[in-house]
Amino acid sequence: MAGHLIVGLDVPTRARAEEIVSLLGDSVEYYKIGYQCFYGADGFALGKELIAAGKKVFFDLKLLDIDNTIEKGVAAIAETGAAMLTVHAYPKTMRSAAKAAAGSTLCVLGVTVLTSMDDVDLREAGYERDAVGLVAQRAEQARAAGIGGIVASAQEAAMVRPILGPKMAIVTPGIRPSGAPLGDQKRAMTPGAALDAGASHLVVARPIIEAADPAAAAKAILAEMNGPRISLA
Repeated sequence: MAGHLIVGLDVPTRARAEEIVSLLGDSVEYYKIGYQCFYGADGFALGKELIAAGKKVFFDLKLLDIDNTIEKGVAAIAETGAAMLTVHAYPKTMRSAAKAAAGSTLCVLGVTVLTSMDDVDLREAGYERDAVGLVAQRAEQARAAGIGGIVASAQEAAMVRPILGPKMAIVTPGIRPSGAPLGDQKRAMTPGAALDAGASHLVVARPIIEAADPAAAAKAILAEMNGPRISLA
């Protein structure tokens, strides 16, 4: 299950990111580089360095723009050898991203509804559908667009797995080990429960990178992921 755990390098400096990677060693092979690291810690160069070292890199950039710009941006990321890239799950955006990634190993993921948002937040933003309904709609659109998978709360994984089928990725952030604080996550789940629900990859940041012993924290999560599974998908 080591390849199904993605550690979020949500840190402000390149030095801290490299320190975490060093501490985790061979126990972790997949890293997410999001806004903070990408813009504040030379994350693009770091990502290419990790890829060259044999790690898998997930650029969590949540792209959204006109079709031509999306195509060029996704094509540029594909050329790095990155494993995953996020775009917002708008149909035109996903179709443009799928076109750009065709023939590469890049798995494009459509971000459905952020795990920090609930039904109240969606209403405030002008959406008429609740979180579950919007996630389902965007999952159907992601499948139709031909991208590699979606990002969704683990709480929706069991619902979207039949929509996506067995091969598309369901990447779930908001993963919290039992007893860990939720922070700003409103739709969180434990690692074992997320896998049981049908998630393919789990993104964990703060419970690992802010732990006193990041390596021990990662190993504890992997131990739960490697435990007996009862699929609910």
